Amino acid sequence: MIRVLIVEDEPLIAEAHRAYVERMPGFTTVGIAHTGRDAMRSAADAAAEGTPIDLVLMDIGLPDASGLDVAAALTGLAPRPDVIAITSARDLAMVRTAVSHGVILYLLKPFTFAAFREKLERYHEFRTALPAGDIAVSQHDVDRALSALRTSDQRATAPKGVAPQTLDEISRVVRDAPEGVTAADTATSIGVSRITAWRYLEKLAEDGLVDRRSDYGRAGRPKTRYRWKIRS
Repeated sequence: MIRVLIVEDEPLIAEAHRAYVERMPGFTTVGIAHTGRDAMRSAADAAAEGTPIDLVLMDIGLPDASGLDVAAALTGLAPRPDVIAITSARDLAMVRTAVSHGVILYLLKPFTFAAFREKLERYHEFRTALPAGDIAVSQHDVDRALSALRTSDQRATAPKGVAPQTLDEISRVVRDAPEGVTAADTATSIGVSRITAWRYLEKLAEDGLVDRRSDYGRAGRPKTRYRWKIRS
């Protein structure tokens, strides 16, 4: 089993990440840390006890430190854990900094379970491609392992029929509405049909990112209102 440490200061988000990890065969969550200091302590203790952390899901915006600085500090552990950065930061400078601090994959918020699964599946392929022991026996071993992380085949992070850009836009609309939105509200906001908006909202609900509730008006059928579960 690949041992995962979740580093996230928002408890609800951390629990959502835990639920996602537990849906992935071959992965298990062994701890949650809400600060950079707790993350370092958890990883160091696990290494000292002979049960090292394999993978850290690292939020970049921690209350006591930059998640990238924590990722860099983790490289001093033996064995060092791998780090997947989880952040809403999309600027190229941040991406370059993340890579220079030892981050191997980068997952943008908000994301569906499909996007999360794709990243962890790539990481699992990377781990599987590495030969047993500490030394790669050939250039082929190294190339095969790295290709699992740096694949250029653009494997989809969303299911068939789901456009990532539309999913991002609809996610933003829901996140920006504390009282929730209906499919009609969403359709008007981004310029798609109500049926399209409803399909994407239902996808977000299936992935556990939004709650559904019935909104009973003064007349007519109740409308389904969708509200973002997690406030980042």
